Amino acid sequence: MQLGPKGNLEIYNHRRQKLLEKIKDGVAIFFAHPEQIRNNDAHHKYRQDSTFYYLTGFTEPESVIVLDGKTSKFSLFVREKDATRELWDGFRYGLDGAKKFFGPDQVFSIKDLASKLPELIKESQRVYYRYGDHREHDEVVLEAMQAARRAKGRSGLGFPDLIDGNSIVGEMRLIKSDDEADLLRKAGHITSMGHIAGMKATRPGMFEYELEAIIESEFRRLGSERLGYNSIVGTGANATVLHYVFNDDKLAENQLVLVDAGAEYGYYTGDITRTYPTNGKFTAAQKKLYEGVLKVQKECVSFVKPGIRLADIHNKSIHGLIDVMLDLGLLKGSAQEIFEKKTFTKYFPHGTSHWLGMDVHDSGIYQIDGQSRLLEKGMCFSVEPGLYVPQDDSSAPSEFRGIGIRIEDDILVTANGYENLTKDAPKEVNEIEDLVGSSV
Repeated sequence: MQLGPKGNLEIYNHRRQKLLEKIKDGVAIFFAHPEQIRNNDAHHKYRQDSTFYYLTGFTEPESVIVLDGKTSKFSLFVREKDATRELWDGFRYGLDGAKKFFGPDQVFSIKDLASKLPELIKESQRVYYRYGDHREHDEVVLEAMQAARRAKGRSGLGFPDLIDGNSIVGEMRLIKSDDEADLLRKAGHITSMGHIAGMKATRPGMFEYELEAIIESEFRRLGSERLGYNSIVGTGANATVLHYVFNDDKLAENQLVLVDAGAEYGYYTGDITRTYPTNGKFTAAQKKLYEGVLKVQKECVSFVKPGIRLADIHNKSIHGLIDVMLDLGLLKGSAQEIFEKKTFTKYFPHGTSHWLGMDVHDSGIYQIDGQSRLLEKGMCFSVEPGLYVPQDDSSAPSEFRGIGIRIEDDILVTANGYENLTKDAPKEVNEIEDLVGSSV
């Protein structure tokens, strides 16, 4: 196994220093993600909290970071070395290893958190901590704040202000560095290759879970540590369910299959959706609906550049899809009235974009002073318009009922425009028809 953080330790040092400057004389506390029981005594495979990893590169559970803005000290609480537990569960860094490889100013045993934390925060009137995510963590922090206040005696000082530290780090994470952009490119490439492998293997008669397995196997083969999120593989009317994850239905002739799957690489995730015919040939109705969504998606992607707003992209998507809905008879009336009354949400009920990075729905504020924020170089997000016509929608032309289409790419804002990180995944009609089923 690799000892030390993945990537240069200086990257994590720089991030912590930047955060220390932001919290000034406050103290920030971040907990590792708790382990989760899957069933009985079996755990889900562990994945570190994104913010914790972003600041340390440390991947073990039962760990806590404390950053003191006044002293610029980085304290790290970790599990102790334990030969018996390491025999069963694997390697632990312990206090000495954490000190050697991860650069804290001081390291403590996680067993001493309750006794040491009050001392570390007692001089601060501001504590940066994300309250409400995990009750057991909340109790530790609140008790430490109470103990710190009691230690001051009758000073008249009130309870320290409690501020969400993740919101500050979230704004740091929103702007990707060159190193982060490289990881996102790699994640996007691996994700693209997984989708291509799935397209090649698709055939009527296979099950959604077979297609899922082929795609995810390719992710792993190319170096992805894990999925960015649970894969969606929905055939026929299943594609009209936005977060369909049963993936247990059989692909039939002349159906479309919608695949939304992303590979994580170096803690950064890809996020691609492609929709294609199970037998490699779009029907006339499927092609009409698909080409309408594709045209809108490409126009929205090409619109991206610094200085526009994320809401501008969404509105462009809405107006484009309204035109498609009117052209195909899904909606009737004036485009402006449909937009104002939001009746388009019957077939397009979700947003066009979300931030992307270490989490598939990544951190970062969407609005500033009530307005959608301006795009800046280094921001990364999805562009994913779609149309979903329920099977039982008697108001829709019968040829479109039960069809769900979404097309999604990952877009990085550059100095003068954009970079499509998932352009390797085919989406043109002729490319898809040539590829689907080609390895069967």
